Amino acid sequence: MNVAAIGRCSLLGSCLLSSFLLWGSVARADIAITPMVVETEAKRGQAQGTMTVYNQAPEAFRARVYTAPFTYDKEQGFQALKSSPNDLSPYLQFSPTELVVPSSGKRKIRFIVRFPPNLPDGEYRTMIFTENLQATKVTQTNQANQVTFITSVVPRIGVTVYVRKGDVLPNLVANSARFNPKSNQVQLLVQNTGKASAVVAGNWTLKQGKQEISTGKINDTTAIAQGERYLLISPQTPQQTKLAPGEYQLSGELKWGEGKTNHTPFSVSFTVPQ
Repeated sequence: MNVAAIGRCSLLGSCLLSSFLLWGSVARADIAITPMVVETEAKRGQAQGTMTVYNQAPEAFRARVYTAPFTYDKEQGFQALKSSPNDLSPYLQFSPTELVVPSSGKRKIRFIVRFPPNLPDGEYRTMIFTENLQATKVTQTNQANQVTFITSVVPRIGVTVYVRKGDVLPNLVANSARFNPKSNQVQLLVQNTGKASAVVAGNWTLKQGKQEISTGKINDTTAIAQGERYLLISPQTPQQTKLAPGEYQLSGELKWGEGKTNHTPFSVSFTVPQ
């Protein structure tokens, strides 16, 4: 299987590489994992699943497997955490904890979740990382003074795992919008008041008064449970590369859930300053 094709896969068919490939170290182009999102419900306090690591490098891939809590910040996106009340890790067991994937080979990682009976209903989540046991040398050149230097990085790739306990659902609403003059982008603020995260997409129409400026689609973006997230809108047209000062109206529809069967309309206003 082609690595690029694997990278585009997820359990729900969502293309969310920017959410799951962790470049705090770096991700290797010849290593892939699928699914990149695991989203499931606990039955009688238990859930389980598998993921597969693929290696198309000419040498074996040796890695350790570990977990870490995370969230999505409304401004910066993915954010690693030291601790979280929604951390799945204490209830998660997986095997193996270290693995070797031969060249052009693959290995499965299996996990099982066991929730205690008194654990409150809600969504519990974690990142499962596979991290290379050997650092990679990266050569970089400072363009200002033409100095070349070599640094060591540890490649790793992560899978987001969401397990829901009880009858918990996402609930999305668009509260407001703002204009970022540096990027010439409109940012739509979406709030998820539900106790489950969701991958949100949708469409939008931008108007100034009665004049339609442009239309477009919202790319798949994770809206974390009981959190907020800015969705990017790029209102550029061939005739207009920058919005003129004034009042604008942004309307459209948010979609989420498997098959994007949940819909909610929105209509908000914002100002582009002088």
